[in-house]
Amino acid sequence: MQEFTGVKVFSATKAKEREELGETVTRWLRTNADLEVVDRVVTQSSDDEFHCLSIVLFFRQRAG
Repeated sequence: MQEFTGVKVFSATKAKEREELGETVTRWLRTNADLEVVDRVVTQSSDDEFHCLSIVLFFRQRAG
């Protein structure tokens, strides 16, 4: 993993939220264009009733 200065966590448990999670991440990336994502972790977990999708972005300020 490269050096990072911040972490942003996105997670969703409801079906509709999980379907929209990619768009939520994309909007955040567009709003924070001055940041460079240096790594990411995508995790899915579930039990008998709930399913959770998490996207974790590790970022730093863009050089220049």
